Amino acid sequence: MAAARSTKAKIPQLDWSEAHPAAVVLITGPEGFLADRAGQSVRDALKSAHADLEVHDVDASSYTAGELFTFASPSLFAEPRLIRVDSVEKCSDAFLEDAKRYVAQPAEETTLVLRHAGGQRGKALLDLIRSGTGIEVVCPEIKKDQDRLTFAQGEFRRLGAQITPGALRMLVAAYSGGVGELAGACAQLVSDAGTRISEEEVNRATEGRVETNAFKVADAATAGRAAEALVLLRQAFSTGTDPIPMLAALNFKMRGIARAYGATGSGGQLAKDLGMAPWQADRAVKDARAWREEDLARCIDLAAETEWLLKGGSRDPEYALEKYLLFVARRGR
Repeated sequence: MAAARSTKAKIPQLDWSEAHPAAVVLITGPEGFLADRAGQSVRDALKSAHADLEVHDVDASSYTAGELFTFASPSLFAEPRLIRVDSVEKCSDAFLEDAKRYVAQPAEETTLVLRHAGGQRGKALLDLIRSGTGIEVVCPEIKKDQDRLTFAQGEFRRLGAQITPGALRMLVAAYSGGVGELAGACAQLVSDAGTRISEEEVNRATEGRVETNAFKVADAATAGRAAEALVLLRQAFSTGTDPIPMLAALNFKMRGIARAYGATGSGGQLAKDLGMAPWQADRAVKDARAWREEDLARCIDLAAETEWLLKGGSRDPEYALEKYLLFVARRGR
C-alpha cells in the first residue's frame, strides 16, 4: 500500500508493521487502527525488554507547560520511561514549545511517541523531528481494494494462516468498513476455521454480509474466477435475487466479449469501433483473449438455451444459471 511519506525527511520513514522503539517515534497519517498497532508494537518491545517500564499518556490538546519534562525526569530508581502523546494535530501552544525543546535534546532512557493524525497544526514540530533524531511511522488511509487485499493478506500471514485468493477477495468484499473491522474478521476466521481457509469457510462466516449484485457476479465469471462467481451467485439467490437479471448481466458482458474477440487497435479507436467506453473495451478485449472461437460460439448458444430454461423451460432455473455461469467462468473448457 502506498504511504504518504515526506521526501524531505532525514530520519527513517517506516511502515506501521516496522515500528520499533527510538528516542522519538513520530506516528503520522489518518489510519488510526494502524497507528494504534504501531504504538502498541513500540510499547510491547519496550515492555519485553524492561518489565519496570513507566508509561505516561499525554493529551496534547489539553497539555499544560512543563508536563513533558516532568514525565521525562529520572525517577528514584531510574526506570525506563515511555511517554505517549496523542492528538498532536490539536496540540496546545504550550505543548508545541515544550516538544520543540524536548526533541532537540531527548532525555536518556525515555521513548517519546507522538501521534499526529494529519493537518497543518504542529507542522513546525514535525519538520524539526524529521530533520533530527528518531523515526517516523507512516500510517496512510487504506481505501483502495488492492490495499485492503494486501492488508488482509498480511493479517493472515501474521496469524500464521493461509487463505485462497478467492476467499480473500470474498472476505474483503464482505467487510468494506474500517480496517479494524477487517482485521477483527481475519482473526475471528482463523479462530473459528483454523489456519487453512477456503471460500467455503469464508462463505459460512460472512453469510448475509456480502453485498452482491448481478454485475459483481458477471464480473467474477467473465474474469475466470469460478469459485467466487458461484459463491456470489448463491448469495444473490439467498437474498431473493431473481435469476433473469443475473442472466441479463452475464449475457451483456458476454456479448461485449464476443464483439471484442480478435479486435485490435488503439484504445480510443477500439472503444469507438466496439461502441463501448474505453475501459469497457479494454476489459472486453482482455477477457476475449482467454476464449477460443469455438467455445465462444458454444457459449452464445448456451446463453439462448439458458434464457429459455429460466423463462419456464426448467423446474430448476437456478441450477440452469449456475451451469451457464460455470461454463463462462471456465471459458467453455
